[in-house]
Amino acid sequence: MIANALFDFFAGSFTSTYYFGTLLNTAFLLMASSLGDTLMLTTGEFNLGGEGQIYAGGFTAAVILAAGTEALPFLSPLILLLLALAAAMAVPACMMLVSALLKQLKNAHILLTSFLVSSMVIPFIDALIAGKFRGETNNLLATPFIAQAVRSPKIMSPSPLSAVALVPPLLCIGAWFVMRRTVLGRTLQITGISREFAAYCGFPQNKIMYGTLALSGALHGCTGFIAVVGTYYTCHAGFYSGMGWNALSCALIAQANPALLIPSSVFISWLFTSATRVALNNNFGFDAGTLIQGIIIFCIALRHIKRDTRTQGGNARD
Repeated sequence: MIANALFDFFAGSFTSTYYFGTLLNTAFLLMASSLGDTLMLTTGEFNLGGEGQIYAGGFTAAVILAAGTEALPFLSPLILLLLALAAAMAVPACMMLVSALLKQLKNAHILLTSFLVSSMVIPFIDALIAGKFRGETNNLLATPFIAQAVRSPKIMSPSPLSAVALVPPLLCIGAWFVMRRTVLGRTLQITGISREFAAYCGFPQNKIMYGTLALSGALHGCTGFIAVVGTYYTCHAGFYSGMGWNALSCALIAQANPALLIPSSVFISWLFTSATRVALNNNFGFDAGTLIQGIIIFCIALRHIKRDTRTQGGNARD
């Protein structure tokens, strides 16, 4: 039994079309949101509100797409999708701008305020889904299903992988080019390494802060849009669960390198997809995935603590 479970864990996800497609779909979703976390890490900040931002983006997209196909039938599906994407990115971006404003006015930590804003938004959206925006054709706490015309086509049936999920890897490659080959990217990296030196160089600190925070929130909102259009076709309560924290894990593993987000996201997705498969097929507890996540985050944190300790020790000797 143990041998079968080990085989299921290490290779099972690659022997099934459904599980392999699920692995890729989850990885691509993580890439989009972890790109937003990577942007923050590059500038020396943390965005802990990823889950609320993903939820807000998905809810906004689901409401617009469900209502738009009925209220605005003259709009083409492409235009409606673009409007929904813009709104899904704008709402989480505004959530992060609240953190930027509090940082500028009160010097509040972005790490804390991003988490608090997200914690306030999640129950608010839950209440909206359970009330006015709840669909009448299903028993889930979810918005109405979006029309077939605005759904992204599946590319690995019966898995949830869809065509729109292929966009995040391209975003990661583009972000790597911007970070490593442009003046803007080097400006962001210098700001993350030393804010004092960046200010001395005349870099616009407030513009950088507002811009990076807004873009980080927008990328999380894009993740919610992709999940609604390509995976769930609705926004149900709790679909974001674990996604924001897993994306942060991917960004930390990749050490804020956008190109490395691709393998790190696949790795994290493989861990959780395999853990779920093993739990389902071998009668194990589904908490195994959460346990694995905790171990991974602990190992990442331990590595960063050791690195900071060595750096501080070297500075002290100097």
